[in-house]
Amino acid sequence: MSIQESIRVRAEGDVAVIEFDLVGEKVNKLSTPVMVRFREVIQEVTSGKFKAAVLISKKNSIFIAGADIEEIRGMKKADEFRAAINQAHGIFNSIEDAKIPFIAAVHGACMGGGCELILACDYRICSDDPATRIGLPEVRLGIIPGFGGCVRLPRAVGYQAALDIIVKGGSVDSRKASKIGLVDQVVHRAQLEAKAVAMARDVAARGKRVKRYKAQGAAASMMELAPARSFVMSKWKSGTLSQTHGHYPAPIKAIEVVQKTYGMSDRAAALEVELQAFCEVAITDVSKNLINVFYLTEAVKKRTGVSGEVKPIPVQRIGVLGAGTMGGGIAYVAADKGIEVRLKDINNQALALGFRHARDLWSKLMKKKKIDSYQFAQKMSLVSGGLDFSGFGQLDVVVEAIVEDMGIKQKVIGETAKHCRPDAIIATNTSSLSVTEMAKGHPHPENFVGMHFFNPVDKMPLVEVIRGEKSSDVAVATVFELSKKMGKMPVVVKDGPGFLVNRILVPYLIEAAWLLQDGMSIETVDRRYKKEFGMPMGPFTLMDEIGIDVCVKVSKIFHQSLGDRIQIPPIMKMLSENKQRLGKKSGLGFYKYNSARKSEGVDQSVYAELGLPAPTDSLSSDETIRRGIFNMINEASLALIEERIVDTPDEVDLAMIMGTGFPPFRGGLLRYADTVGVKLVCDELENYAAKYGERFKPSAPLKNLAKNDRRFY
Repeated sequence: MSIQESIRVRAEGDVAVIEFDLVGEKVNKLSTPVMVRFREVIQEVTSGKFKAAVLISKKNSIFIAGADIEEIRGMKKADEFRAAINQAHGIFNSIEDAKIPFIAAVHGACMGGGCELILACDYRICSDDPATRIGLPEVRLGIIPGFGGCVRLPRAVGYQAALDIIVKGGSVDSRKASKIGLVDQVVHRAQLEAKAVAMARDVAARGKRVKRYKAQGAAASMMELAPARSFVMSKWKSGTLSQTHGHYPAPIKAIEVVQKTYGMSDRAAALEVELQAFCEVAITDVSKNLINVFYLTEAVKKRTGVSGEVKPIPVQRIGVLGAGTMGGGIAYVAADKGIEVRLKDINNQALALGFRHARDLWSKLMKKKKIDSYQFAQKMSLVSGGLDFSGFGQLDVVVEAIVEDMGIKQKVIGETAKHCRPDAIIATNTSSLSVTEMAKGHPHPENFVGMHFFNPVDKMPLVEVIRGEKSSDVAVATVFELSKKMGKMPVVVKDGPGFLVNRILVPYLIEAAWLLQDGMSIETVDRRYKKEFGMPMGPFTLMDEIGIDVCVKVSKIFHQSLGDRIQIPPIMKMLSENKQRLGKKSGLGFYKYNSARKSEGVDQSVYAELGLPAPTDSLSSDETIRRGIFNMINEASLALIEERIVDTPDEVDLAMIMGTGFPPFRGGLLRYADTVGVKLVCDELENYAAKYGERFKPSAPLKNLAKNDRRFY
């Protein structure tokens, strides 16, 4: 990479236009070599004839993506972080202190170090393009802004607006950036450079900006008072702790930095507070795990889902068989990304449900002002529907999302294939049925795959792309690429009982029922898994979300397929007999729900109904959690090593994080197994097997790893 060519200076009269365009890279990032070159450029433009400078990117949709995460990943000690950050502070301070004004002209993603860079500039102008977003996502990597973001952003927009971005690791579009004072002007992309140069000349004539604090009106001024600030900060801290349960130290540390530095007149002292806090969180296992998760997601962007050079079919139009809530959700995520969608169902009521679900999701975005009425109408226009196969001859992919019945699916798939192009791909959204068996209904089974969306489709990022025995590389690669185009994280899995995620998750849910039968209370089990371990919800809450009847049905299927590893407790069979206790959808499950389907707490009558005595909660937290989590590790070892459902532990971890919400700060299921030690997992499973039965018996692959002192990674 030519560093000299990556940051260029072009003269527009007496204005220096500094162009970022890293050679050989899709994005601009602030690596060490880039920062060295940038320092040279700053010295050049501030010691010469120029009266002002404009920073601009020549990338299509990226201003600066941030610091080089690979460098952060490679640093292990606080001193290494301190040296890199001090270098950045010197450069950014030189911009802030320069005699000539600096104007940042932002188009595209301006994240992390990029956002911190423009905060050091005197003025900021950005394009009104949807690609333009400005933010500080560092907490998502377990760190905090370290190039001055915790110090400069509150001074630019006020501490409340700053905390909303810093603590959530979020970003704002051009409209919001202008509203909070993060940018001074918003213009059309085509005018960005010209307007920025004009602004630079105007500012040069008037002088640099002096005021760096933001206060809007009397109410804002009142909130600047120390007692009000202290109250707001404490609310932010308590709110963050209630959401993270203390598992993520970075957001709390960021709040503390803002609280300590806001209003400090000594910039060097303020930046030192931020630097010290950054070093404290950067060396934690949480940060290392979150960075690994980041790389898991980045790797998907570079994959095709198959080995070798395979060209997927370009997808512009898809069909969805079966409207309803699931079909409407699939239509929404496709059309939201510009893909034309044709819904088909057997009656108008079902079609209306699908249309309404998609419309409601876009309506929520419009109410939040994330899209306008024109964009709403544009997206809705991409979704059409009917009761026959009209238009299916022009479709590239058809996603089948009808009732989970093998015979019906095979029949519908065969009929659909008659109305599609010979090369069109048909994908089934099944969650449990064999894709290989289902493909027998297709005249060309090589054009058939699984495409398992997780519910709710608009929120859950994972898609399992299931490869049947006869699925072609082209079919797999096409659905893999389509999933990415829809904004999802695809993982290719081999056909098998439960595929990957449900295969690993079901033993965990069943074990929760065993814990209930062994005297544990519903609320204690859920609290321990959620608050102590970090799962997004406890297993009983999850079973209510899925549907207790569905959980029982799937458990029976798994027992037939996997044998004694899946032992169903008697209480689950009893639960399946109560047609009123189905979970959230019926208003009654392990919890009670009001008419709005909001939980009103545990239904205490469930214990007596199941013939259980009052719970004693006699098991320790360790045993409560390990019985479920270690069971998942055991099943994952079989799926990965023995049956090759997926090829790598990375795919297991990505699928479990994206499909079940397995706590990212633990790095994933198998990385967590390596952290606690495979031998410990194996030994504990042996103890539980002796005490509770064969379902805990360690698998041969797991015992082999433990015996040879090996890890999954």
